[in-house]
Amino acid sequence: MRRFERLALDGVTVMRAIHPLSRCLNKQLNNRPNNRPIWQLTWRIAQLTIAILLFATLAPAQNISIQLVQGTFRVTGWSASGAPPANGWSSIFAVYAGGSDGPALLGSYAVENGTLVFRPQFPLTRGVRVRAVFRPPQGREIEAGFEVGGAPAIASTRVEHVYPSADVLPANELKFYVVFSASMARGEAWHHIHLLESNGSEVHSPFLEINQELWNRDNTRLTVLFDPGRIKRGVLPNLQLGMALQEGKRYTLVIDRDWADAHGAHLVQAYRKIFRAGAADRAPIDPEKWRLMAPKAGTTDALAVDFQKPLDFALLQRMLTIEGSSGSVPGTISVGRDETEWRFVPSAPWESGSYQLGINTELEDLAGNKVGEAFDVDTFQPVTKHIATATVSRPFQIR
Repeated sequence: MRRFERLALDGVTVMRAIHPLSRCLNKQLNNRPNNRPIWQLTWRIAQLTIAILLFATLAPAQNISIQLVQGTFRVTGWSASGAPPANGWSSIFAVYAGGSDGPALLGSYAVENGTLVFRPQFPLTRGVRVRAVFRPPQGREIEAGFEVGGAPAIASTRVEHVYPSADVLPANELKFYVVFSASMARGEAWHHIHLLESNGSEVHSPFLEINQELWNRDNTRLTVLFDPGRIKRGVLPNLQLGMALQEGKRYTLVIDRDWADAHGAHLVQAYRKIFRAGAADRAPIDPEKWRLMAPKAGTTDALAVDFQKPLDFALLQRMLTIEGSSGSVPGTISVGRDETEWRFVPSAPWESGSYQLGINTELEDLAGNKVGEAFDVDTFQPVTKHIATATVSRPFQIR
């Protein structure tokens, strides 16, 4: 807008500059009795031509613009040096989703043949509007809006699973893991995840809706946290709203079909997980209660560990290890029976001897209770057991 205002003022200046000349020549034309209308018309055309030429001369010679080409943003008409400014390229060139003034899109910058280029870290979702802003060191700010287009994407992504797998969850359930078959678009989760009561009404504010969504590295698994303030007893949200899940009631977690994946396509179908809220679980994890079923030496049969209750699916992938006399034992793991069982298959046959099941004390159950430490510690009750070490172990023998 500033550019057009300045150009309009330049045009007024031009007209004011040629106005005295116009009046002088008009007087001379008026003193000529012959062909006066033709001369007047000719001069008026000359006036307009001169004004247009001068107006174009006063316009800026450099025409800077922002272009979106195949998902990449480019600043054309401005020569970029190889070295970024002191605060980085993002200080002068940034792209935002929609009309938001929130954080700029993540991505990488490069200078290609003198052109400043920005490549978003994640693919742009088809149909979403983005706003690109360029702030050159000298000169006016330039802004451009784009609606991401492209060929219609074909729906192929689906919800593969929601953890916990069980259909009875503790009333103080801490989180869900939503696993997708392909990468999803960020920033849309809270528009497409709903928790319904048995009568179809939506539960009020059950989740901790943070702007920085909790995705894994490839955007295929989303962590959905229940509001911990409603779980912990004695804090204000719990006192005002109570727990989101009430023991004995049935609920449905709904994931909308129109949630877009990383390519802008909707999910193949909506997803629904029906479950019932059971009693709250406020007991710490006690590995001494686990049942270990050791295989025979000389085989690659699995070591099976029965936890007696479901544990956190994602943490089970990395918080249990097997140690032998020669150090860590390589192998593959699997989690089954609604996350109540962990199985380990060694890469080589078991050798006879003593082994240790290493257990990281940050391992959690469905309610966020850790090894030796409850998530919801009642301040009126003393904590009678707390394991300070980072790892505990359970020994077992292979014979």
